[in-house]
Amino acid sequence: MRYGHPSTVNLPIRRRRLKLFTQYCCWWVVHLVDVDMAFKGFFKAIKKEVQKEVNNQLEKHTGIRLDDGGDPEHVRRQDVSMVEGVLGLLGGGGGGGGGGLQGLINAIQGAGGVLPGNIQKLLPGILKVAEIIGHGMGDDTPRNQQKADGSYIDDFIKTVVGGRKIHGGSSGKKVMPLDNRYGERGSGFRSRGYETVQDFEKIKEKCLAEGVLFEDDEFPAEDSTIFFSRSARRPFQWRRPHEIVGDPQFFVEGASRFDVKQGELGDCWLLAAVANLTMNETLFHQVVPEDNSFENGYCGVFHFRFWQYGRWVDVVVDDRLPTYGGKLVFMHSEDSNEFWSALLEKAYAKLHGSYEALKGGTTCEALEDFTGGVTEMYEVENGPPNLYKIIAKAYERSSFMGCSIEPDPNVVEAETPMGLIRGHAYSITDVKLVDIETPRVSGKIPLLRIRNPWGNEAEWKGAWSDGSAEWQFIQDEAKEDLGLTFDADGEFWMSFKDFQRHFQRVEICNLSPDSLEEDELEETGKKKWEMSVHEGAWIRGATAGGCRNYLETFAFNPQYIINLEDADEDDEDAKCTVIIALMQKNRRAQRKLGVECLTIGFAIYHLSDPESMPKPLPMKFFKFNASVARSPTFINLREVSCRFKLPPGTYCIVPSTFEPNEEGEFILRVFSETKNHMIENDGDVGIGEVDDRVKEDEPQEDENTKRIQEFFRTVAGEDMEIDWSELKEVLDLALKRDMEDYEHTPKSKSCMYNLVCGHPKTPPKEEFAFEGFSKDVCRSMVALMDVDRTGKLGLDEFVQLWKSVRTWKNVFKMFDRDNSGQLSSFELRQALTSAGYQVNNHVLQSLVLRYGDKEGQITFDDFIMCAVKLKAMIEIFKERDVDSTNEATFTMEDWVEKTLYS
Repeated sequence: MRYGHPSTVNLPIRRRRLKLFTQYCCWWVVHLVDVDMAFKGFFKAIKKEVQKEVNNQLEKHTGIRLDDGGDPEHVRRQDVSMVEGVLGLLGGGGGGGGGGLQGLINAIQGAGGVLPGNIQKLLPGILKVAEIIGHGMGDDTPRNQQKADGSYIDDFIKTVVGGRKIHGGSSGKKVMPLDNRYGERGSGFRSRGYETVQDFEKIKEKCLAEGVLFEDDEFPAEDSTIFFSRSARRPFQWRRPHEIVGDPQFFVEGASRFDVKQGELGDCWLLAAVANLTMNETLFHQVVPEDNSFENGYCGVFHFRFWQYGRWVDVVVDDRLPTYGGKLVFMHSEDSNEFWSALLEKAYAKLHGSYEALKGGTTCEALEDFTGGVTEMYEVENGPPNLYKIIAKAYERSSFMGCSIEPDPNVVEAETPMGLIRGHAYSITDVKLVDIETPRVSGKIPLLRIRNPWGNEAEWKGAWSDGSAEWQFIQDEAKEDLGLTFDADGEFWMSFKDFQRHFQRVEICNLSPDSLEEDELEETGKKKWEMSVHEGAWIRGATAGGCRNYLETFAFNPQYIINLEDADEDDEDAKCTVIIALMQKNRRAQRKLGVECLTIGFAIYHLSDPESMPKPLPMKFFKFNASVARSPTFINLREVSCRFKLPPGTYCIVPSTFEPNEEGEFILRVFSETKNHMIENDGDVGIGEVDDRVKEDEPQEDENTKRIQEFFRTVAGEDMEIDWSELKEVLDLALKRDMEDYEHTPKSKSCMYNLVCGHPKTPPKEEFAFEGFSKDVCRSMVALMDVDRTGKLGLDEFVQLWKSVRTWKNVFKMFDRDNSGQLSSFELRQALTSAGYQVNNHVLQSLVLRYGDKEGQITFDDFIMCAVKLKAMIEIFKERDVDSTNEATFTMEDWVEKTLYS
């Protein structure tokens, strides 16, 4: 494929104008597909004009209209598919009005075209974002997840309180967790919800034993696998390679960029990444395992590996591929009997749920999925002053690097006078500082070796090109070290100065350490990045606090402490190079649910005395301390990344969505040249001090004991024990909304009311809206104190329970400032702290998901249940952790008994 454009085919002269028109529309729409909703509204506003103009062009040049139901054989299907691709990518939110498409094209080309209404005002911003993202090119350290025989207390509580499920932000749609059924490479990984992993070796062994060809029920050969938003416009036939050609091969003379040809799907971003991947044999075979074959042991099953949010997953597919007219519809190879690229695309589509999910993206996204790396992009003209140093250090660390020149809107892949191709992806394959000695001057000159993936005579014609006069000033030994050849192979050298003059964009994919082999590093003398990784989530009402604009909730976001100990080896300012990348998870796979990328970013704060800081940092800190660095913008891309130069020290990174209460999962990665250490900035889980504000003066001990005994005998009866129903009766009486009949309450029960609500001097006023406790809460309260497992409470157990209930009630009243009978879930952590329970974000998220409503509100009944459950879990754990090691051991019977009854 050509950089940023659909692949080209030979066309009759009378249809080349249509071809150029459709290519131009496809290029712009594909590269704007990930822009904000305002830009989608922009396309929706001109959709009718686009439809009209496309039909006019079709009718003028071919005699056919898209909407006339004519025979598609009258026009090449690929041309019509490109036009349909344009129309399929249009739309989204907002917009209205008209305006001609030619006006849009003129404006984009700088020809002074006029756009209707507000669209004209939006155009500069649209083009800028398209320029930034349109040419886009993890060792995981989460909290230690020990099992039941050695659980940390927060993991223990999270497991018992409730599992993780995330609801889709303001849309209310459910966001499903990452589909890990494909398994993790070499780990036997199995996710909850799937009994078995799709294991390539086991599937292959089973099919060979039974003499059948594999059919993948999890990615069936049907139209729903291709489209999720519409039905197919024509019938597809799913065929295996041997049903398409007589001699199918996985590879024909190895893999190369020429094996990657675009079909009818708008995934040119993916093709560019695949073509780049073929130039690194080690990484290529990490993604495309060498045990795939149509020969020995063929049974219709293949597998591919992709990096997904901190781990490598193995994706298994069968070899049934969508065809039309006996030919592949989507990605294919130059050789009709070579199928690795078509099967790779199918596996990637399965990973994301459908082929349609691959429409629109950036090459950066795919490169990260192929390498586990972090991508950066620089505009050469406005790049940092140390751009050469950045490129040189990236080469030292085996980074993928590409460069390009802006395309000519009138000519596809136009050649410049110096032999370079516009709108085309080049690769940077070497970076050298070379000794040069001329009659007038001597010194060092920075040179870049650049490769045109075409591999032909289309090369640079300027200084330091093949056979140029400048090479006479380089020693023969230096030439030999450079591996200098003057072949028509598409590879050439040029000075960095000329590079800055002729190229406009540089893309760098920095590889994670686990993508590089230690033996290879030692052999080549190259280095690797140091990396820290953490996974997290934004949960409505708990950890989705929004950006710094929302000061009241900003501190509730997840916080991460990063320690930068040593400056870079050769940094003159004694600073550390840090690349911070924030990636939101699973959004592409959820497009069928209407889920789009959140608008995300991050801020960085310096901590001068981290040991004295509270965990996590409170709102007061952010109110009086400015960030020292932050992401360039908040934007709705899968990943936001940026490079920084920071002095050694301790910093706090706060990742967030732009608006509060937007839910999603993320992975935060930090790359640095020297060692870095990142931990979550959060508190411990356990028992703390009860807030003085909720404590009450206790009556005299003798008087209090006598009253309790008197009441208990009345309610408990002859057995001197109280069950859940009796407890519910008293609780509902003590906390009922209408207290007007207080004076008419029987003496024994008014005594109990005094115990719960304090010792009022006057009849109480209305408490808050409360309809009574649920059966489950009352049963849980009994279970909390029922040490002898009778289902009832004795006098001593009863007394301790009432002390806790009184504290919890006072806490709830203190934070329920509007007497609504509900707490904001953002206040839950503070309320629990006042009640004497310390929780961290992980436990808090579980509590909010388990006990909060869809608006993030906690009722009084749920708050009491939350407090009961938390108290029970902490006490169960502490009972087994006698040495305070933060570890506990349970047998299976213990685990089941205690978690079921608590």
